[in-house]
Amino acid sequence: MSIKDCGHHKDKKKILYKRIGYGILALVVVIGLIILIIWAVLRPSKSIFTLQDATLYSFNLTSPVQLTSIFQTTIVARNPNNKIEIYYDNLHVYANYHDQPISLSTSIPPTYQDSNEVTIWSPFLQGQNIPIASFIGTQIDGEIQSGSVYIVIKIDGRVRWRVGSMIIRWYHIHVNCPAYIPLGNPSIGIKVGNNAVKYQLTQRCNIN
Repeated sequence: MSIKDCGHHKDKKKILYKRIGYGILALVVVIGLIILIIWAVLRPSKSIFTLQDATLYSFNLTSPVQLTSIFQTTIVARNPNNKIEIYYDNLHVYANYHDQPISLSTSIPPTYQDSNEVTIWSPFLQGQNIPIASFIGTQIDGEIQSGSVYIVIKIDGRVRWRVGSMIIRWYHIHVNCPAYIPLGNPSIGIKVGNNAVKYQLTQRCNIN
């Protein structure tokens, strides 16, 4: 003779599951409120990035559809927060021209930044015979002839914020630093060695 589970036992299980569900929901709400309160009290601000300068070693169209460029940039990152520390992870820097990469990606080592601290990076960016679209080559050639080339230095990676002993999960960071390089007027820059020219830019970057 089989023993059937009575409805009373089923009701007890339903009540237990509901209580567990409500408990989990309450815990999530409490954690969310704590994070929201901390966020409201600290009022965290995004890092401030500035493209300080660019030292140009080479920027030439080696053919109608290939570009060779070699330059070094100085990027300044400032943490404007008083009580928040920042970890930068997997940062990569590269140059774009009209949304097309014109250099290989250069990695920046993982960096810790204390509150109100300033960090300076000086990555080399280069691209040897980078294939480009024909219309892009035409635009670059026109800008070279006019004496000023507009490029964008991009930084992609991840950041984590630390408050006391608590580290907030990482977020993606996308930085765009516009730069007008006055190729046609090297007297504006400072000669570095035989062929390189350093251009002072001090351009504020956009952060997403």
